[in-house]
Amino acid sequence: MSHADVRELPEQEAPRRTPQAANAFVPGGRRRHRKPKQLGTGTRRALVLAMTVPVASATLAAPAAFAAGKNTAASAADQTGGLDAAEQKMVANLDTRVADQRLGDNVSGVVLDAGTDTTLWDHNASTALMPASNTKLATATAALTVLGPNHRFTTNVVYGNGTLTLVGGGDRTLTSDDLADMAKSAVAGLKAAGLTTVKVAVDDSLFPEPTLAKGWNAGYYPDSVAPVRALVVDGHGVQDTSIDAGQVFAKKLAASGVTVDGDVTRAKASRTDVPVARHTSAKLSEIVHTMLKTSSNNIAETLLRMTALGAGRPATFEGGTQVVREVLSRRYGVSLDNFEMYDGSGLSRATRIPAATLAQILELLTQPRNLHTLGSILNGLPVSGEAGGTLGPEFGRFDDANSKCAVGKVRAKTGTLTGAVALSGLTQSEDGQWRVFSFVENGSTANPTDTKDALDGLAATVNGCWA
Repeated sequence: MSHADVRELPEQEAPRRTPQAANAFVPGGRRRHRKPKQLGTGTRRALVLAMTVPVASATLAAPAAFAAGKNTAASAADQTGGLDAAEQKMVANLDTRVADQRLGDNVSGVVLDAGTDTTLWDHNASTALMPASNTKLATATAALTVLGPNHRFTTNVVYGNGTLTLVGGGDRTLTSDDLADMAKSAVAGLKAAGLTTVKVAVDDSLFPEPTLAKGWNAGYYPDSVAPVRALVVDGHGVQDTSIDAGQVFAKKLAASGVTVDGDVTRAKASRTDVPVARHTSAKLSEIVHTMLKTSSNNIAETLLRMTALGAGRPATFEGGTQVVREVLSRRYGVSLDNFEMYDGSGLSRATRIPAATLAQILELLTQPRNLHTLGSILNGLPVSGEAGGTLGPEFGRFDDANSKCAVGKVRAKTGTLTGAVALSGLTQSEDGQWRVFSFVENGSTANPTDTKDALDGLAATVNGCWA
């Protein structure tokens, strides 16, 4: 399956608590959401260069007038006493509905008003819980920031010493049709050189040998996620995606009239090999869109490694998650209090992320200065009741009496593991302002379908349609 809705034996593990950073956002009661200090252009450039993160100049500009307007609105709200009648009603409803037995006793949540910089509601929001696929929000943010939304991944075919080598470039969206086109180009070159027989090898050395992340177990392979390699075709869930891709490529060669000698092997391409074919992927923004809509674990783990490489780090779980931390904290000022991340997909049962942090990541999407880089996250979030995404009717979402009023009104990332269900996203209130929310529950003994219905109800409450 492509999303992190896996079932495994639940583990009971208390969330870790670490000291609060002095400048961190810590929601509490009805307090104003304190934004991190905006860095000057020169300072931010220095930080980005130190991380070897290529960011478009537009996103490095000083905060726009939009931000200044938000601060003014927040001050006015503080002076007039805060919440209006509709917000007070929403808060009262959330206080009641978060106690729903379907959610269990270990729930965290927060609601932010992005237009006024205020925290409208907070329920244990700084408590770090297992977020499941909500982790992909952090992965997507780092990938788009480091690599850029227009980045494309390249797969090559090279020839040398009687062998065609298919070289993986971290494109998790490569298809058999793409390999067929590459095979045709390669065959044309071979025949022009008078060659009718060739050996086939694969080079996936861009990534090190696959390992299990902390919090993974071998039972994840290959259905929930395949061993992470730099070469795969058609998203095949197999143990060795590289050899599998090479075998598909070999069949395409044979279909084009070239004899393949022997089995497909693994070998590193030589610098003296001659390039004969290449394929470039769609833009990263489109790949992120697909990853979020379908909650693809495999795309997420591949992007984590490519993000690490883009920042000059090893293509490992550790290298990737370290870059994610640096992007979130240094580039965007997101709080990492109680933040523990061990993979890119959210399959790790060791990962802990507070609802407050997830909401801060999503709030970035409401700021115009970030849309050039991060806009595909907003566009890629599943829409309540929209088929084709993980909030669609095929997943039974937003279909009960309480939440169906919010169909088409909520954009949110889902997350499901045994013992963990999360929903974090955005919706617009009646006045058109973005409300950002994050709800995470761990340990509920209710049927997961019932727990999801309860979370959908909380999102409908934030929207205001379930008043």
